[in-house]
Amino acid sequence: MFQSPSKLIRRLAVAFAISGSLGMGNAQAADQEILNSSYDIARELFASYNELFAKHWQEESGKTVEIKQSHGGSSKQAQAIIQGLRADVVTYNQVTDVDILHQRGNLIPADWRDRLPNASSPYYSTMAFLVRKGNPKNIQNWDDLVRDDVSSVLPNPKTSGNGRYTYLAALGYAQKAYGEDQTAIDDFLRHFLGNVAVFDTGGRGATTTFIERGIGDVLLTFESEVNNIAAQYPPGEYQVVVPKVSFLAEFPVTWIDRNVERNGTADVARAYLQYLYSEDAQRLIAGFNYRVHDDAVKAEFADRFPELELLPIEQITGDWETAMTVHFASGGKLDQLQRR
Repeated sequence: MFQSPSKLIRRLAVAFAISGSLGMGNAQAADQEILNSSYDIARELFASYNELFAKHWQEESGKTVEIKQSHGGSSKQAQAIIQGLRADVVTYNQVTDVDILHQRGNLIPADWRDRLPNASSPYYSTMAFLVRKGNPKNIQNWDDLVRDDVSSVLPNPKTSGNGRYTYLAALGYAQKAYGEDQTAIDDFLRHFLGNVAVFDTGGRGATTTFIERGIGDVLLTFESEVNNIAAQYPPGEYQVVVPKVSFLAEFPVTWIDRNVERNGTADVARAYLQYLYSEDAQRLIAGFNYRVHDDAVKAEFADRFPELELLPIEQITGDWETAMTVHFASGGKLDQLQRR
């Protein structure tokens, strides 16, 4: 069904309210309560997953659970936990935002990635483009984003894992296109960043800027987000473009050891994340246009996800520590490229 931009944003806001207060109607009767700290465009996904898990947990344990949500740019969410937000679990979109919970807060062990399958990433995605009706600028690939007649909207890599993924996807494309020519790579990135009309603090803010405010020719965000937006409109009103080369965007999760011990929620917090790997949960996640690991579910949704080359962080910068220090730290490559 068609929804105007303002109606779409209101619908997303309502979904956020639902996910933030799930179970409030029977909050007094809930036996347990946990808080999930998550990235900002995951509102609708976890509004649905929380219902699925609450039903599973009651059948499994005989207990009711209320799941509360905290959403925002994943870096800001992680900082809030270090400053005292007593989240039981995190479901983020970048490994480094989980790592700092160990490095700066000593809230989780250094080997947290080894505690769940797929390096504690139950699902993944990549970066894609959303363009307006008819794709008037004929945007097909990363090289179109450096043209003088194209303006883009994306989250700020300084505050958003989503934005960092987009920057790294563009960097990975440039590396494949220009090989060892660092000058050409830098020039590509300089033009790419120079064409950004708005750097929003998070992914949902970028969506609002593009849809509600009508700014930019192309929105750069997760493949899941662009597909979810396009589905809200008549066919062709917005079009999804998935470049053939992009970044492997993992979605890491963990329970916060120190917090679950204090909150007495270790059993339900672990189960909340483990159940993300179940076939039912993987099917739900794929329905929100995220890529999943379960083979049966992957086969069911194969027509929804085009095959493409996904570049891991190791292929682009070597590791996340290098990416953060070389590119995203104050005075790093990102800052240098944005200076005129």
